[in-house]
Amino acid sequence: MKIEKYAGIDIGSNAVRLLVSNVITEKKGKKPSFKKSALVRVPIRLGADSFIKGKISEENKIRMIKAMDAFKLLMDVHGVKKHYACATSAMREASNCEEVVQEILEKTSIKINIIDGKKEAAIIFSTDINDTIDKEKSYLYVDVGGGSTEFTIFSKGKIIASKSFKIGTVRLLNYSKSEAKEIWNEIEKWIKVNTENLKKLLLIGSGGNINKIFKLSGRQEGKPLSLIFMKAHLSFLKQMTYEQRISEIGLNPDRADVIIPATKIYLNAMKWSGANKIFVPKIGLADGIIKSLYNNNI
Repeated sequence: MKIEKYAGIDIGSNAVRLLVSNVITEKKGKKPSFKKSALVRVPIRLGADSFIKGKISEENKIRMIKAMDAFKLLMDVHGVKKHYACATSAMREASNCEEVVQEILEKTSIKINIIDGKKEAAIIFSTDINDTIDKEKSYLYVDVGGGSTEFTIFSKGKIIASKSFKIGTVRLLNYSKSEAKEIWNEIEKWIKVNTENLKKLLLIGSGGNINKIFKLSGRQEGKPLSLIFMKAHLSFLKQMTYEQRISEIGLNPDRADVIIPATKIYLNAMKWSGANKIFVPKIGLADGIIKSLYNNNI
């Protein structure tokens, strides 16, 4: 048996994560297993800087440097063989992106790779998503981040359409009603045009918020959430104050506000595609990074 440690760093719009996994290889020709060894999440909301001010603030740059320094020490302690760090829309859209990335590299030796929506979706798809789906059915995969949402439609095991939209949980908190309406209309049109010939479509949801909703539901792993449940859950969340979401259902302060816009994105995707169920496999960008590192395709 061979055990190696790999790490993925996901720098999103709402938080920064480090995932360390054990990659266990038992026999030649047999698929390795990936077991989470450690997961650290730091609530640095880069999207609040980038989407409103257009650049990463000095305060958050310093926090990022400290976080990467801490992640490097943790990876050293765990004995990580390989790591890969990537940043998505918040860092990508910041005017001082290159300067921040360079300073982090100089001070922590961690190289941050800026990726677009298509690359992000490709990395996530390198996870075991194929074990979740029925190759004879059609799915709309929805990955909701803080700054963007990736929509991918696949049928009979093949991707037939994919698009990234500038709508995410942090961004929605700051959009005006007219801005939000315009992008909602774009998404509705895209989903309806690309799913009109697909019958009995199902949704697959990924992202921190849908994982939290699934956990709160108490559903058994592998079982989907229904459209009725999602509507009821949104109503339940909206009836609570921000403070109540923290104190009564135990949400983190940086999750308690964004969970409502996230739920709206999933619900609208279900409504416009005609899906009445959403599956929530435990997949994410950091998981995809680790599998891509192991397979040498990142």
